[in-house]
Amino acid sequence: MSSTFPSTPVMAAPTAPPSLPLATPPSLPLATPWLPQSRAPRLTLGAALALGVLAEVLLDRALWGVSFPLMVLALVAMLVGLGGREGWQRARPNAWLLLPLLAVSGFVAVRDSPWLTVLNVLTAGTLLLLLAHFWGAGRVQRLGLWGYPRVVLGSAFRGMLHPPALVRDSVDLSAAKRHAPSLLPFVRGLLLALPVLAVFALLLSSADVVFASAVQRVWDVDLGALLGTSVARAVGVGFSAAVAASVLGHALRRRKGREAGEEEVASASPRLGLTEALTLILAVDALFLAFAGFQVAYLFIGDASSPAPGYSYATYARRGFFELMVVSMLTLGLVMALARWTRRESPLARAVFHAGASLMVALTLVIVASAVKRMALYEEAFGYTRLRVFTHVFMFALGGVLAWRGVTLWWRPERFAVGAFVAALGAVLAVNVINPDALIVRHNIARVAEVPHVDDDYLYSLSADAIPELARGFASGQLTDSVGLGHIDLGNACEGASWPEWNLSRWRACRTLESATSSRVSAGGS
Repeated sequence: MSSTFPSTPVMAAPTAPPSLPLATPPSLPLATPWLPQSRAPRLTLGAALALGVLAEVLLDRALWGVSFPLMVLALVAMLVGLGGREGWQRARPNAWLLLPLLAVSGFVAVRDSPWLTVLNVLTAGTLLLLLAHFWGAGRVQRLGLWGYPRVVLGSAFRGMLHPPALVRDSVDLSAAKRHAPSLLPFVRGLLLALPVLAVFALLLSSADVVFASAVQRVWDVDLGALLGTSVARAVGVGFSAAVAASVLGHALRRRKGREAGEEEVASASPRLGLTEALTLILAVDALFLAFAGFQVAYLFIGDASSPAPGYSYATYARRGFFELMVVSMLTLGLVMALARWTRRESPLARAVFHAGASLMVALTLVIVASAVKRMALYEEAFGYTRLRVFTHVFMFALGGVLAWRGVTLWWRPERFAVGAFVAALGAVLAVNVINPDALIVRHNIARVAEVPHVDDDYLYSLSADAIPELARGFASGQLTDSVGLGHIDLGNACEGASWPEWNLSRWRACRTLESATSSRVSAGGS
């Protein structure tokens, strides 16, 4: 018996919808996790390139003048513009760094001394790196003493990673590779056109003399020198743009975790007992007290018009100065180490320790004063030089740091580092205000009545800062060289200088030399 099954309709397999062309995903830059992430990379890269061109225009000169502060202003303005209002709000606690930055960069357009120029440029670079590090977060005053060099060097090295990161995030290199084949026909056409143009240009030159002279002028162009200059300028623009990209990229970077300056420096775990520390402090105090007694008796109360028996001025002053400076700096380090590592559990222990350490600081200030007095004796005997003037400023700055160390033993010890940093900035500004070259000329000329000879050659070798004082010396009769200011040649600083090279001291010196030349010509004519 056969059974029949009802026939069931066979369902057709569903047909796939017609395939649509898939959009090619945009090519992304290669993953480079070791490079930092940037905010607004294209804007930052464009700003860096613009600053690179500006730096080539302003700074590619024989002399720097008003060009340097203008460049610093442009960099700061670009940083403020890229960061926007939100970035400025985060950077405001550290905005006080802009004041010394603008001051030291402005002195490049005021002073001509090469020592001051190098010092001001290095100080401006240091302040820029600190400003870039703290633009988005943190406080400069929260750094420890060693935090300042660590942040500056770390910002310089990490800033080198930002130019390639900005290029990676801004330029689609894979797209350039895709479009490269479309350029090949143009290159082939150019290669075919060159010999044809050469033949036609030769024939047309033979047909017309005027056209031939024009072609000859084109051939006379020194392409090697032109290309060399162009390549050099391109390299200069690229280098300056890389420096600008390093500063801007580091300031506008995406921060990961906490960085230096975002937290107060953690205090160390004290490991040295109070008895051991006080024994060391009191022993050093006793030695310093005995030495200070001799210094006060001889240098400040007794007859210090001649060096100690058996010593020349050079041996007594110069040798004693360096030894005393080393002692002062070692004492500063000793006080800092003891304050960090000594256990002081009770208020009485803290008061006794602070009193002993304060006495050590006070006696060290007497040692610094002794070094200053010795240097003054040396200068009275042998005159002033740049090194001696800079050393004077350093000694006063060291004295200020020591005094601040004594203050912070009793009040806000965590603020010692920022006080030392401000003292260093104050020393840089002070030496600019002093104008060392002019001071050297003024004081050495004043010694003419006391010493038989003044080193005129050294005075003539100083920068344009010294020329107005030299002119006053000749006008007063204290300098009697028959040649006068004729020894001095400022080169192209007076006639061939461009406006970015304008400098106040060079401008005043040029006017002084022109006036002296006119007076000499008038005297010769009469």
